[in-house]
Amino acid sequence: MSTSPRTIRISALLALLSAVMFSLVSPPRSAAAPQAAAATATATTFRNPLNTGPDPYLTYFNGSYFMTTTQGGSIRMWRSPSLATLLASDPVTVWTDTDASRNKNIWAAEFHRFGDRWYLYYTADDGVDDHHRLYVLESDADSPTGPYHFKSALIPPNHTGDFAIDPSVFTHNGKLYLAYSGINAYQHNGLNIAPLSNPYTVSGDAVAVDAAGGCPEVREGPEFLHRNGRTWMTYSTCDTGKPDYQLWMLSLADGADPLAPAAWQQHGGAVFSRNDAVGVYGPGHHAFFKSPDGSQDWMVYHAKTTSQYTYGDRTSRAQQIRWNADGSPDLGTPLAMGATQNLPSGDPGSGNHWINDDGRSSGDGTLTYTGGWNSGTGCATQCFWGDDHWSDQAGNTATFTFTGTRIALLSVRDTGNGIAALSVDGGAETRVDFYGALRTGETVQYVSPRLASGRHTLRVRVTGKHNARSTASFVSVDRAEVYTD
Repeated sequence: MSTSPRTIRISALLALLSAVMFSLVSPPRSAAAPQAAAATATATTFRNPLNTGPDPYLTYFNGSYFMTTTQGGSIRMWRSPSLATLLASDPVTVWTDTDASRNKNIWAAEFHRFGDRWYLYYTADDGVDDHHRLYVLESDADSPTGPYHFKSALIPPNHTGDFAIDPSVFTHNGKLYLAYSGINAYQHNGLNIAPLSNPYTVSGDAVAVDAAGGCPEVREGPEFLHRNGRTWMTYSTCDTGKPDYQLWMLSLADGADPLAPAAWQQHGGAVFSRNDAVGVYGPGHHAFFKSPDGSQDWMVYHAKTTSQYTYGDRTSRAQQIRWNADGSPDLGTPLAMGATQNLPSGDPGSGNHWINDDGRSSGDGTLTYTGGWNSGTGCATQCFWGDDHWSDQAGNTATFTFTGTRIALLSVRDTGNGIAALSVDGGAETRVDFYGALRTGETVQYVSPRLASGRHTLRVRVTGKHNARSTASFVSVDRAEVYTD
């Protein structure tokens, strides 16, 4: 059907007028807002964090993402068909240990598939940090979740009895190698590489790699990519409690010997580091994974929302990486915690969406308040879209109304925060303490139980109470993540 030029001009004028009117009645976006507008936050997007723990490892296998983070006394694994729903997934405990020499301070687990079995590498001790050693489990079936049985300790002959953490494995020139952080000539936590005759047997001495790092402290968490004729080893440097924890990189040419330290080429400067402009500090302890369709490379890592020295507030996040013209990986710059990102290629999505503290939502959701709440942008990069609401008046409420199956509440923890009472659909209240010894932003305060698909409410009630360490009773509301699967 043809359309006259006059009709086209009138339609364009009406569209422009509609857009202007919408901008007049819509609240302005904060300077800290995600790049994507609310209308674009569809089933094909997600926001960090993926998990509230540190030291993440993640892979995609047989239609699901599988993820571990450091839990301390056990190894737990989260599973989800979409990256967007990992935060709301329920973990499975895949390993606990009754051996007192290795059942405490279980850190930095990662799992690799060789043949039709999975091998889960980790470090643990007897309660004394310097007694950390490396261990590997073997699955009984072809599943990342196991069940697993203990296979062996991983001890290079020249490092018996030595501190060792952060094991990883890589293949180079058709041979398998163990890389880890431990005692060497350069650091107490320095990079070491040893040969493996199979996924659970060290077959020779470890060699120390003198890696740069911009600080005199650790070189830890080695991870590997292979592309463009080289093996790329990225690793974390500095103290993970510091805001300057960051990633550096070495590389090794195909055909070179990984056990010849001089063969590793140092790349100058950090390749992934703090981004103060968006409130990301101490990004590191990472791993790489492929998108479900295999076309994209992604990185999972932990970072913090505070510049203070702390081992807390380390949450696990993900973002896509790319490749430079010279063939090296481009890890990019850490994104803001709540930045809306496109899901990995081939990810089915989930339909989850956000509800901001000012009532804006990228899906079916609203937020109403009773009583007098303070609001503003004083929390800046520590908050989603740079704004939040807060109150210390007992009885004041904030009620999210949403359609979905689960809801997560994220907001500020602080030294002056108190105790909130949360209830779903008018049911029994759950007390949640919003206090934090350090001020942190976009902190996961609460994840609801799984609900029947449909319309629900989450009410946040200010109790006016606080614990003995807190100086006041404020409760903060920043954003909610709503899940529909």
